[in-house]
Amino acid sequence: MSVKKKHVKISLVGNPNSGKSTLFNILTGLNQKIANFPGVTVEKKTGRCKIYNSATGEPTNFEITDLPGTYSLYPKSPDERIPFQVLCDPGDENHPDLVILIADGTNLKRSLFLASQVIDLKIPAVLALNMMDLVKEQGLDITIKDLELRLGVRVIPINARKGEGLEELRQTLLLNLTVPDHDIFETKDLAPKVFKGIREQLNLRSDYAALQIAHHADSLEDFHIASKQKETILELTKLHLFEGIKIQSFETLERYKVIHEIIKDCTIQSQEIQKPSSTKRIDRILMHRFWGYVCFLGILFLMFQAIFSLASFPMNFIDQTFAGFSEQVHNLLPKGVLNDLIVNGVLAGIGGIIIFIPQIALLFTFIAILEDTGYMARVSFLMDKLMRKFGLNGRSVIPLISGVACAVPAILSTRTIGSWKERIITIMVTPLMSCSARLPVYTLLIALIIPQKMLFGIFNLQGLVMMSLYLIGFLAAIGSAAFMHWFVKAKEKAYFIMEIPVYRMPRWSNIVYAIVEKIRIFLFDAGKVIIAISIILWFLSSRGPGEKYNTLNAQIDSMAVTGVPSTNLNYHLQAQRLEASYAGKMGHILEPVIKPLGFDWKIGIALVTSFAAREVFVGTMSTIYSVGQQGESMTIRDKMQAEINPETGGPRYTPAVGWSLMLFYAFAMQCMSTMAVVRRETGGWKWPIIQFSYMAVLAYVSSLIAFQLLK
Repeated sequence: MSVKKKHVKISLVGNPNSGKSTLFNILTGLNQKIANFPGVTVEKKTGRCKIYNSATGEPTNFEITDLPGTYSLYPKSPDERIPFQVLCDPGDENHPDLVILIADGTNLKRSLFLASQVIDLKIPAVLALNMMDLVKEQGLDITIKDLELRLGVRVIPINARKGEGLEELRQTLLLNLTVPDHDIFETKDLAPKVFKGIREQLNLRSDYAALQIAHHADSLEDFHIASKQKETILELTKLHLFEGIKIQSFETLERYKVIHEIIKDCTIQSQEIQKPSSTKRIDRILMHRFWGYVCFLGILFLMFQAIFSLASFPMNFIDQTFAGFSEQVHNLLPKGVLNDLIVNGVLAGIGGIIIFIPQIALLFTFIAILEDTGYMARVSFLMDKLMRKFGLNGRSVIPLISGVACAVPAILSTRTIGSWKERIITIMVTPLMSCSARLPVYTLLIALIIPQKMLFGIFNLQGLVMMSLYLIGFLAAIGSAAFMHWFVKAKEKAYFIMEIPVYRMPRWSNIVYAIVEKIRIFLFDAGKVIIAISIILWFLSSRGPGEKYNTLNAQIDSMAVTGVPSTNLNYHLQAQRLEASYAGKMGHILEPVIKPLGFDWKIGIALVTSFAAREVFVGTMSTIYSVGQQGESMTIRDKMQAEINPETGGPRYTPAVGWSLMLFYAFAMQCMSTMAVVRRETGGWKWPIIQFSYMAVLAYVSSLIAFQLLK
């Protein structure tokens, strides 16, 4: 391999929980990009880095791709197919010049199975032997030189979390690494004619690469090879009676025999009696069949208390700052359409985005810490028995908990669920988990109807209400899953097998990377939608059909020209003008349907725009309540609190209306991105339509009951 090209392509390959993502973050820093692999919705993380030769100072540029974690090159799920395809298809755009194999030093047997498969593909590779601190704690001594000789590749012991051994790894990447002369698993005698024909067709580097192609001969549609070559390969396997499953079973047994001998020759186990590890001591409580659930609920309770308590100051500061800034901009710019657009369209939309960054950052901080410490995997194991009563299993917990952040990647993570039935049910109920897009809605409405006070001097009442909404979402999800369990039919039996990682202190750089990435996605993905809809709403709210709108507009303009100060009459005319606008007309069309829920035409507009994304609700309300009230330094919460219900003479946003609206947003499917992903994952519109329909009915009925009981 030459390292003189502009960018050397590197693939990071390893088992789940081997430290692959930690190493990726260290090597690339914040110079990362997240997209999807071509043709699939599996997340693709790529990053770039520059490594300087310690002797010459010459830099080399690397492009690193973090492949999804897998245990072998025989994929059992869609995400596990990605490493197979990238490594075995030389025409793939992500096919690497070099592979970094990440191995867990505490579990060499499992790690070396995948590593030995990749080495046999004859791609230049280096093995990063991670978690060496835990290896020493276990009294295990690994002879690195012997391991290098047996595997035929460079082996670098590292501790990714502490940064130990990483400079040696970087310098190793600059070497002209070669492939080993021997195979770890001898392949050529299994089907020589098949392998020879495939190697000639595709110009492959090894017989083992040909074996992998032959094994998947009937599913090469995504490979970058000619249709005629695919047909030839399939004919070869049929002509020579290639038995892929039989050979895979034989390979597994033989490869593990070789790995057993390698481990025996390259490791020495100390005879010292080890005291129980801290992981086992902690798990006696956190994975206890009773106290485990208590601890989990306690962690959730602390999380939501912190989200409300810690985020309140920066949120109030941002809210007041934007209100004051909007007033200054309004006073500085000449009166007219441009002033109105910037203040009530653009700034109102931006303010509705930025104010929630503190809470979103805190939410993702807690989630990242739970994942990085190893606790999230334990929650899956703990909840498996409970989940099975509702037609799910422990693997469903990860998508459900991930749904607290965002339903889109949560649904993608269901690809690890082997049972088709359990995967479909998990996909169908995951959007009921309260995602971060609902957080701005909950925050605004809780602030309107729940007083800021402490219970017993320590519990934040608003935080308790927030937690209750998340628990309501979870109960709705498992309740819906139990209902669907009786209607979704499947014959296969599901099994739940997973590895429990040891507890580790979180790597704070990983936490920072996760927070920065999620905030960036919120600002630039959701933000673009919010601002675009805010501008459209400004236009619809500032224009209207018919003579009535023109008359009201002329009256308000006349009062502004003559210098009449803001009066109740002025506000009344502005409210009438908004009601007569295009947006008002749209809201009034919807009002008869939503009035039994306690909603008026303004909320109706927000419900319609929220079907693009839930968080648009805040931007919509900010825009609606800003139109016609330029120069007022009131926050959106102040404006909504001041809203009067003309029918009752009391406040519009009573506890009944607030709870009704929060329950509607808790259950309704208001995310087009989620529906698109569900369609992609289920292969049609049948399941997305069912999902949208049952969630809409659940939202409407729940809101109706809540409002009628509380009004």
